[in-house]
Amino acid sequence: MNKILLIGGGGHCKSIIDVIEQENKFSIAGIIDRKDLIGENVLDYKIIGSDDDLVKLREKYSYAIVSVGQIKTSIVRSRLFKLLKEIDYKVPTIISPFSYVSKYSFIDEGSVVMHHALINAGSRIGKNCIINTKALIEHDVSIEDNCHISTGATINGGSIIKKNTFFGSHSMARENIIIDNNKIVGAGKNIMNNLLD
Repeated sequence: MNKILLIGGGGHCKSIIDVIEQENKFSIAGIIDRKDLIGENVLDYKIIGSDDDLVKLREKYSYAIVSVGQIKTSIVRSRLFKLLKEIDYKVPTIISPFSYVSKYSFIDEGSVVMHHALINAGSRIGKNCIINTKALIEHDVSIEDNCHISTGATINGGSIIKKNTFFGSHSMARENIIIDNNKIVGAGKNIMNNLLD
C-alpha cells in the first residue's frame, strides 16, 4: 500500500485521517505541520516535519494531500497544493467509501470527498476541493478549484461555483446559480440569485 503525507495537522486533518483509513488505499506516513509541533501526535499519527522538509521527504514519499481546512480564505490550501505540485508529489483524490459519487461525475486531483457526501451525474469537481460531510452536489454542477462545500450544504443542478469559494454549512444554492471567484457564503444561507463581481 502506498504511503501518503498529510499537510496540516488541525481538526480537518482528523476528518481526513478517518476517510483515508476507511478508504484503505493509502497508509499514512506522517503529518507535516509547524516546526514547534514536530514529535506530537494527531490521533495515532506523528507530526514528522514542517513545510521546509517536504523536498527531502519527497525522496522517500511520492504521495501527499492538503489536510488544512478552509473557512475564510483558500490562500493556505492553494499555496500548499501548488507547493506539492512544484516538488512533484502525486496529489490523489480521496473519496470516502461512505459517500456516493456517480460514475458519470469527475473529481480532479487533490480533492477530498467526506463521509455521506453525494455527487450526482454530470458534475465536475476541480482540484484541491473539500466536499464535506453530507454535502449534496446535484447533477451537472461545476465546482472549480480550491473550493470548500461545507457540511450539509446543497448545490442544486446546473450551478457553477467558481474558484476559491467557501460555501457554508447547510447553505443552499438554487438550480443554475453562478457564484463568482473568492466568495464566502455563510452557514444557513439560501442563494436564489447569482453572486457575481
